[in-house]
Amino acid sequence: MVKLADPDRGESDSVKMGESQRFQLGTVGALSLSVVSSVSIVICNKALISSLGFSFATTLTSWHLLVTFCSLHVALWMKLFEHKPFDARAVMGFGILNGTSIGLLNLSLGFNSVGFYQMTKLAIIPCTVLLETVFFRKRFSRSIQLSLSILLLGVGIATVTDLQLNALGSVLSLLAVITTCIAQIMTNNIQKKFKVSSTQLLYQSCPYQAMTLFIAGPFLDWLLTKQNVFAFKYTSEVLVFIVLSCLISVSVNFSTFLVIGKTSPVTYQVLGHLKTCLVLAFGYVLLHDPFSWRNILGILIALIGMVLYSYYCSREGQQKPSEVSAQMAQAKESETDPLIGVENGAGILTDAVVAKAPAWNSNKDLQA
Repeated sequence: MVKLADPDRGESDSVKMGESQRFQLGTVGALSLSVVSSVSIVICNKALISSLGFSFATTLTSWHLLVTFCSLHVALWMKLFEHKPFDARAVMGFGILNGTSIGLLNLSLGFNSVGFYQMTKLAIIPCTVLLETVFFRKRFSRSIQLSLSILLLGVGIATVTDLQLNALGSVLSLLAVITTCIAQIMTNNIQKKFKVSSTQLLYQSCPYQAMTLFIAGPFLDWLLTKQNVFAFKYTSEVLVFIVLSCLISVSVNFSTFLVIGKTSPVTYQVLGHLKTCLVLAFGYVLLHDPFSWRNILGILIALIGMVLYSYYCSREGQQKPSEVSAQMAQAKESETDPLIGVENGAGILTDAVVAKAPAWNSNKDLQA
């Protein structure tokens, strides 16, 4: 039997290819924006905290979120995006959880050594993989798991120095890891479940995040620094760096939601470790921070893990659409070719139907 070419199918395939290319370009843009803005804000905040003595990290983060909300409100007034209200309880719970996770990470850094804090950040990826596997039945191939292991090994070598343990610090770190993982998984899943963009979700959740940190921030900062943020002497230089930090944070917060929405929480954490390596490198080049062969070795191993992770994610991402299109084509042939329909009956149709993914499948050095 001679089969004629289906022009509609050709047009649909070209449309799908165009959409896929636009999606890939959007993803690359989001990743690039996240890296540039995050590294910039870390350098800015390091100068603010280390050089100018403004060590009120949690309160500063609440100001970041307030400025982000005001910026998005202006963008909404200019009709740059559409306001899309959805489940108010989900938004409020998500916003408070996100704010809580930021506060807990800052407390973890305050009550633990720097080395143990870095181990806490490294634990976020395995915890996210575990939660998505157990509760959302997401599968990670052995290639992905291997690349993540290499990445974590490299970042661990580069950043983890001492591992001084204490009971309170360990509990805070555990809570920080759990809340951060859940918040980032929710960031991805809420966007898919309610069909909202990263901008729409950020606009609605920002007030709750800011309120949580604005209320708790001064107390947490006093607990960690024994200083009152309202009694600090705000020189013109300090104010300039605070304003600059808040302006950069708009891009950081926006790109965070954008990256998690377009990729996954695990990919966002991988990107976070790339930022850590870049911050180490920039700190050495620009601020003349001490740098050792251990740092260089760790960064190189981490980069190998990132390259492997990107390669395997890209390869598996290309395989899935081809498998789906093959199944759809098989189903279409079974509908048009009576011989196949007679031989196989309804079994082909049921096998070819693609199960719809459940809606719930698949910051932070100062929101970096």
